[in-house]
Amino acid sequence: MNRESRFVRHAAAKPNPDAAETEFLGEGGRVVLSGRWTADQGASVERAAARIASDAKGAPILVDLSKVARLDTLGAWVLERTRGEIEAAGGRLAYAGATAEHRILLGEMNLPDEDYAGPPKRGRLMGFLHDLGVRVVGAKSDMVSGLAFLGEVVTACIRVASRPSTFRGTALVNQLEQVAFRGVPIIMLISFLVGGIVAQQGIFQLQRFGAQSFVVNLIGLLILRELGVLLTSIMVAGRSGSAFTAEIGSMRMREEVDALRVMGLDPIEILIVPRILALVIGLPILAFLASLAALAGGGLTASLYGGMTIDAFLARLQAAVSFHHVAVGLIKAPFMALIIGIIATIEGFAVEGSAESLGRHVTASVVKSIFMVIVLDGLFAVFFAAIDF
Repeated sequence: MNRESRFVRHAAAKPNPDAAETEFLGEGGRVVLSGRWTADQGASVERAAARIASDAKGAPILVDLSKVARLDTLGAWVLERTRGEIEAAGGRLAYAGATAEHRILLGEMNLPDEDYAGPPKRGRLMGFLHDLGVRVVGAKSDMVSGLAFLGEVVTACIRVASRPSTFRGTALVNQLEQVAFRGVPIIMLISFLVGGIVAQQGIFQLQRFGAQSFVVNLIGLLILRELGVLLTSIMVAGRSGSAFTAEIGSMRMREEVDALRVMGLDPIEILIVPRILALVIGLPILAFLASLAALAGGGLTASLYGGMTIDAFLARLQAAVSFHHVAVGLIKAPFMALIIGIIATIEGFAVEGSAESLGRHVTASVVKSIFMVIVLDGLFAVFFAAIDF
């Protein structure tokens, strides 16, 4: 029993080889650290740091980390806290022999300057102008990154066209089903209702002048040239664009995109090209169907509120519109689809590793897509008016 007690006391007195240690060399205030500066050696880390602070005495000191077996956030925080204490006493502490990992940890644990009072305070006007400037600069960077990403997509499409065997036809068909086929009911329903509302309001206003029959011209030109493709693009941006961002963002969070790169596959070819092609093919089809549904809603409303027969409505519509009015809407559709796809996929690739980031980028995807769709529609309207088309 006594032997066992002596053995236990001897074992307890044995020094810990992993404990954090300091060695003062006396060469220009140089201190060599050794051992493990980690959380499991917290007591020895605190003792070693206290020795550094007590022996500094306001003089410059150089801490050599080359012999540190391991450094974690606790050790880095204690060292930075000690540095703050030494500098507060009028001294200075510098590091030597630090690896890249050591520098990262020490930089993350860097204590803020007590004299720093935070960002400068601005008045309401200056704050508004500052925020506006930040948003303008951000819009410029978004445009540059969008053009760069568009170049990558075009390059990937060229690669796929040069190697047709690598094209993922199954993925394209699946995306067409998700974007176009499953979106037909809701898009046609909303377009039908909007067409009826526009016709109703047009009839109420034109009745004052006895010109309610001209409501056919109104809804025919408005829907075929502008409203059909614009409504469709907005609904596709909210429905499919947000889905693209969420899907790619979730893959980013689970590091599936990095896994594709590790396997030697191009994420642009695998994930982006089928989705954008599905949008470019599906959006004109949806826009055409939406225009038909809106005209049907307008015709039904004209027969109910304007006393116009269906035959008279169709005859007036045929006289009011021609093929080039239909072509205007169909020409816009692929460009709007391309913008929606580019913005949605850029925001998806920008997602970081948190649910908050995913929600923020999905929201940004929808808002930016709708804004750019409306801007593009306005540019096309000016262009077609300039060429009298």
